Amino acid sequence: MSGAEAGEPVAAEVEELKAQLVEHNHRYYVLDQPSIPDAEYDQLLRRLQQLEQLYPELKTDDSPTQRVGAEPAAAFESVEHLLPMLSLDNAFSDEELQAFVERIQSRLGDTRFPDITAEPKLDGIAVSLLYNDGKLERAATRGDGRRGENITSNVRTIESVPLSLRKNLAPRLEVRGEVVMSRSGFEKLNQSAREANDKVFANPRNAAAGSLRQLDSRVTASRPLQFMAYSIGYLEGGELAGSQFELLKLLGEAGFRINPLIERCDSLDSCRNYYERLLQLRDELDYDIDGLVYKVDSLLLQQRLGFVSRAPRWAIARKFPAQEKSTCLLGVDFQVGRTGAVTPVARLQPVSVGGVTVSNATLHNRDEIARLGVRIGDGVVIRRAGDVIPQVVSVSESGGGEEIEFPVNCPECNTPLEQAEGEVVTRCPAGLSCPAQQRESLEHFASRKALDIDGLGSKLVVQLVQAGLLRTPADIFRLEVEQISSLERMGEKSARNLCEAIEASRKTTLPRFVYALGIREVGEATAQALTSWFGDLQQLMQATEEQLLEVPDVGPVVASHIAAFFASESNREVIDELLQLGLYWPQPSGTENDALKGQTFVLTGSLEQMTREQATEQLQALGARVSGSVSAKTSILVAGAKAGSKLTKAEKLGVEIWTEDRLIECLEQHQ
Repeated sequence: MSGAEAGEPVAAEVEELKAQLVEHNHRYYVLDQPSIPDAEYDQLLRRLQQLEQLYPELKTDDSPTQRVGAEPAAAFESVEHLLPMLSLDNAFSDEELQAFVERIQSRLGDTRFPDITAEPKLDGIAVSLLYNDGKLERAATRGDGRRGENITSNVRTIESVPLSLRKNLAPRLEVRGEVVMSRSGFEKLNQSAREANDKVFANPRNAAAGSLRQLDSRVTASRPLQFMAYSIGYLEGGELAGSQFELLKLLGEAGFRINPLIERCDSLDSCRNYYERLLQLRDELDYDIDGLVYKVDSLLLQQRLGFVSRAPRWAIARKFPAQEKSTCLLGVDFQVGRTGAVTPVARLQPVSVGGVTVSNATLHNRDEIARLGVRIGDGVVIRRAGDVIPQVVSVSESGGGEEIEFPVNCPECNTPLEQAEGEVVTRCPAGLSCPAQQRESLEHFASRKALDIDGLGSKLVVQLVQAGLLRTPADIFRLEVEQISSLERMGEKSARNLCEAIEASRKTTLPRFVYALGIREVGEATAQALTSWFGDLQQLMQATEEQLLEVPDVGPVVASHIAAFFASESNREVIDELLQLGLYWPQPSGTENDALKGQTFVLTGSLEQMTREQATEQLQALGARVSGSVSAKTSILVAGAKAGSKLTKAEKLGVEIWTEDRLIECLEQHQ
C-alpha cells in the first residue's frame, strides 16, 4: 500500500490523531497535567507514524512525529534577528532596585509607582522562535544579540515548543524564551553518562547549551529540555495585550509553557517580598534560577522608556546572592604568586556550588585561618559568587582535626618567609630566584594586557623553564624555533607561530611595557599614569619616592614599591637586556593630542564595537584618565551592556552618561 493515495477517511483520521497528540503533549509538557497513560499515547503516535508512512502526502512539518530529530548537519548557519535580543542591567540590592524605579518615574514625569511584572530569571539558554502564519519557521540562539545560530532542527525536538500555535496571534511573530534542563532530568542524564563511562556535565545550564548545539538533532531529541516563553520580540500584522502580564497569558493560550511563578507587583515592598519568596523557594524548584527580572508592566510605557545601549530602560535583573554549600576540609596547600604572596588554598571534598563542582577554595591568608578557627577535617561553608574564586566563609562543624600550620619557609624555594608590619600577606622575598615567582612573572609579562604574546601560556612557560630556556623575560626574545619545537607536543609549525608572535611583540607601548614588568601594585591605570607623567622610561626609573608621589593616584605604598623595583640591580639588568634585544615603543611626537586631558572616564558593561582595552588606550592617548570606579571626580561614564551598579551610582552622582556610539563619535572627532 506504500505510496497509495489517501482517501477522506484516512486524512480525517490523521488530522484527528495529530490533534489528540498535540493536546496530550500540551497537557504533559506545558501544563504538567498528563491526560492519558504513556502506553496509550505511544499507541496513538505509532498509528500516526504508520499512516504517514503509507500516505507520505499527509505528513506535515508540524506533525508530532517530526520531533524525533533529523540527519546530522554539517554546521550551524548564522542568522540575523529581526530585532536585537538585548541584555539586562543588574540590581544587587534593594537600594539599586529603588534607584531603578526612581529612574523610571523621573523619565515618565510621574511619581506614582509603575506596575511591574516580576518573573523568575531562568538559568538557561535564550532562544528566539519565529512563527509564520502560526507555524514554526525558525529557531535561533541569542548569539551576540544581533546574530545567532540557526538551531531550528534541534528546537523542533523539544516537546514544549509548539510546532503550530494553538491560537495564532499574528501573521508573523517572534517569541523569546529560555531553554532549560530540569534538575531531575540533568541527574538522569549524568547517571546514564556515568554508567557508559562518558563525560558528565557540570550543571544543567551547560547540559542545555551542549544539547542545543548538537549537530545531530537526534541527540537533542534524547535530552530532557524544556522551553519557557517570556516575551515577544517581533510582531507583524497583529495586535497584542497592553501589558506584560496579559501578554504572557496570551502566550500561554497560544500553547507556550509560561512560568507559573510570575506575579504583578504594585509597590516596592511587593517587589522586595517577591524577591524574598523566590530566594526561599529557589532550592525547591526542579529548574535553576539565578535571580528574577522586574519589567514595567505596561507595554505602552515600555515603548516610551525605550533603551539605553543594548539594554531596555524598563527592565532590570535582580541577582541572588552567592550560593553557599557545606563540605569537608581535606587539607591545605600553599601557593606562591608573582609578587611572592603565599596564599593558603583549601582542598575540599568536591561539592556543587552555584552549578559548579568546587574542590578548591581560597583561605586568603594566615589571619583569615585564625579568624575562622578552621582545622583539617572540619565541615566548612563554601561561597561562590559568579566567576569569583570560591572561598571558605565559616566553619559549620568541628572535626577535631589538626591545626593548619602556616609554613615558615617558602614551599617553592625554601627561603624564609616575611610578613611586613601592617600587612596581612606573608611573602617570599626571593624574587625571580623563586621558581613560582619566576613562572608567574613570565606568564604576566606575556599576558594579553602586557606584551600580548599569543601562544605563550602557563603550560608552555613551565616547559621552557624546566628545559632551562627561560629564566627572565629577556630570555623570551632569545628563543629559537629549534629550541621550542624540541619540546613535548610542540611541532615546528607551532614553534614558528610562537616565534612570530614574539617578534611582533617587540613593538609595544610604554604603558604596556611598564605594566608587563610586574611591579607590585602597578596595574594598567597606574602604568599609564606613570608614563604620562614622566614621559619616558629613564625618567621613571630615576624618579625618587617624593617625585613619584606627585603622580595622581600614586600613594606612599605604591611609590615605595616602584622605587624599590627600579633600585634593584637585577631588575635594571633585565630592562637593559630587553631594550638591547629590540623592544621599543613609539616616542611622544611633541604634538601629543590632549583633547581629553583632565577628564576622568569610567567604562562599564560590555562594549560591542571595541574591547574595553582598546577604548582605554584610545582615551588615554587623548590625555584622559580611565578609572575603574565611579566617584564624584568621574567626568563621564561609558555604559555598555549589563552596566549594573556603576551606572546606578553615576546617575545618583549626576555623572554624564555616554553610550558606546557617543564614545566612538568623540574618539573619531579628536583623531
